[in-house]
Amino acid sequence: MQYSRCTINRAVRALACSPFTLYLLATMRSQSVALLEMTDAAGVRAGYTQTATSERQAEASLLWLIQVGLLRREVDGQGLTDSFRLTPLGRQLIDQWQHQGKAFPKASLTDRLQNLTQRWLRLPVS
Repeated sequence: MQYSRCTINRAVRALACSPFTLYLLATMRSQSVALLEMTDAAGVRAGYTQTATSERQAEASLLWLIQVGLLRREVDGQGLTDSFRLTPLGRQLIDQWQHQGKAFPKASLTDRLQNLTQRWLRLPVS
């Protein structure tokens, strides 16, 4: 599937500004990961975050990654769960970085400000 340069740039920026690691996203490629596995000391121990992240902060970051098209919530027979998986866009980016042996780029101050502005204003992510 082809994505616009704008969509890819926004997704890369959102990932770079998130508290999550490439390892978490690579794990989400093959299985869903529950929210509580990503938070606090458990998230650091599992290699999903570099620093302890509260449940509220992790969920807000995950919801933003859903909005920019990188993740989706896992669904079971009773509805939405607290687990997450990659979308095709997320898989494409993770595959690209893993194939190149790279991590996702570090966020610059400009990236952080642009990401914060888009999140805060909830600017369209078309």
